[in-house]
Amino acid sequence: MTKFATFLIMFVFWAVLSGMFDGFHLSLGILSCLLVAHFSHDLLFVNRSVGSFTRHFIGWIFYVPYLLKEIVLASVQVAYIVLHPRMLDLIDPQLIRFKTRLKRPVSRVSFAQSITLTPGTITVSVHDDEFTVYALTRSTAESLPGTMEEKVAAALEKEPL
Repeated sequence: MTKFATFLIMFVFWAVLSGMFDGFHLSLGILSCLLVAHFSHDLLFVNRSVGSFTRHFIGWIFYVPYLLKEIVLASVQVAYIVLHPRMLDLIDPQLIRFKTRLKRPVSRVSFAQSITLTPGTITVSVHDDEFTVYALTRSTAESLPGTMEEKVAAALEKEPL
């Protein structure tokens, strides 16, 4: 059942993005979605209970606007730094390491991708529970892991931090 649900989600997403509805493209889309669903169905549906899926889905609905807000704020901050006449004084690159309290692999990946999507930060590596992150400024580095980790935990972990 999880494979079928994964296939259906991916195929609908593929169809919306591709806009190609001729036989050749549809057959490639179906084949691709079948292969991906076969190999990765457990990524979307780790815990098969309906209540857990509903809770995580609602968590994502609340997390995405938070992430978009953080991306916009970070974009403004990076634009300010880049356009400032004393740009070199404002930039203070940092490479930091920290341990996350997130337990589920999907939570860790989501957290790492959220950091990378936020301008001025890049997740360099994730090894077990240790993250290595590049930050453009010291203030950005000091704010990690911070609220974003808590929001990911609230959306995807079984028990929030």
